[in-house]
Amino acid sequence: MIQDAKYQFPRDFEGYGQQGRDAQWPGGARIAISLCLNYEEGGEMTVLNGDPHAETMNWEKSGGPPFVNARQPNVESEYEYGSRSGIWRLMRVFSQFNYPFTLYAVGQALEKNPAVGKACVAAGHEIAGHGYRWVDFKDWHPVDEKEDLKKGIRAIQNICGVSPKGWYVGRGSPNSTGLVYEAFKEMGIPLEWEADCYSDDVPMWLDVPSALSGDETKQEGLLHLPYSYDRNDMKFHLAADGFGGESWYQYLVDSFDMLYAEGGKMMSIGLHARIVGKPGRARALQKFFEYVSMKEGVWVTTRAEIAQHWRSKYPYKPSTS
Repeated sequence: MIQDAKYQFPRDFEGYGQQGRDAQWPGGARIAISLCLNYEEGGEMTVLNGDPHAETMNWEKSGGPPFVNARQPNVESEYEYGSRSGIWRLMRVFSQFNYPFTLYAVGQALEKNPAVGKACVAAGHEIAGHGYRWVDFKDWHPVDEKEDLKKGIRAIQNICGVSPKGWYVGRGSPNSTGLVYEAFKEMGIPLEWEADCYSDDVPMWLDVPSALSGDETKQEGLLHLPYSYDRNDMKFHLAADGFGGESWYQYLVDSFDMLYAEGGKMMSIGLHARIVGKPGRARALQKFFEYVSMKEGVWVTTRAEIAQHWRSKYPYKPSTS
C-alpha cells in the first residue's frame, strides 16, 4: 500500500466543540436531508472488465467466495437489476415527492446505460463523481488512481453534459481525498465538496496540504460534506447488524427525529439502485418520505446546494488563522 505524504489531510478531534454549530439552513429549516444514490452497476469487479475475479460486495449473497478468472452470472444479474429496474423505480418514488438527490455516478456505469445520467439531469438531480470504476483503490498507485478520477470526470461530462461539483470515492486509498482535489485542480474544474468523511452531522472545512495547494504562502480549504454508513442501505446485505425493511425505516425515522429535535443538522442517506430499488425496500423508503413530508422545516436538497449554503454562511478560514 502506497501512502504519499503529499496527499495526507490532518485529523481533527475537536470539531465544533460542545456547543456544535448551527447550520442556519435556508428558510429556517431545522434539518437538511441529503439523499445520495450510488450508481455503480456496470463498473463493478468482473472479468469482463479485465479484473481477476467477480465482485463480492453489495449484492444479495455478499460475503461468499468470488469466482476467480471466470464470470459469476448471479452477481452480474444482481447488478443488472439496479440498472434495468431499480433505478427507474427509485426515480418514480423521488418524483412522487419532488425530492432531488445527488447521483454518485460511476463513469463506466453511465457508459453502460447513458439514459440514467441523461434522465437524472433532465429531472434536476445533481451528478457527482464516484470514480470511473467501482473498485477498491487501497492498493492502487496514486498515478493510476488519479487517472481513474479524471476518466470518471470525462465520462460524466460526455454523457450528462455537466461537470461534477463534488466527489465520493468510498473504497479509497490513504491518498484518495488529496487525489480528488488534485485531479479537479489539474482539469480546471471547481471542487465544491468532497464526501469521504463521516466525522460530524454538519459540513466542515479541512486545510488542504500545502504540497497540494501549489502556493505554500496561501492556505486553501476543502469543504467536506459528511456522509453516513449507519443509514446506508448496504447494511441490508450485512450478516451482522444488518437491516430488514421495517427496521431500516424505523432507524431512518429515529435518526431524523433526533436530528430534527436538535436542529441545524444534516442527514445523509446512502442508497443503491440494486438494493433499495428492490420492491419491499423501495416501499420502506417511500414510507420514510411520507413521514418527513408531513414535517415542517425539512430541506431535502442536493449536496451542491448544501455546499453553496455553507460557503456563503461559513466561508473557509485557515485553522492557523
